[in-house]
Amino acid sequence: MSSPLLGLGLITFGVAEAVLVFGILMLLFGAKKLPDLARGLGSGIRNFKGELEAPPDDRNDDEQRDG
Repeated sequence: MSSPLLGLGLITFGVAEAVLVFGILMLLFGAKKLPDLARGLGSGIRNFKGELEAPPDDRNDDEQRDG
């Protein structure tokens, strides 16, 4: 089921909005910091995905200690 706001077309994100967001980021962080921020964000996302795909090893250790 979709959001009623999306159905009305109230939430849109187009090229103009992307350029505006990029411009604000440039003003806030500067051109030299943006690649570092993007690299850190990508690394964080990769780590998060890796943790989600990792097998739950800790569960077996806890059951053995309790027993």
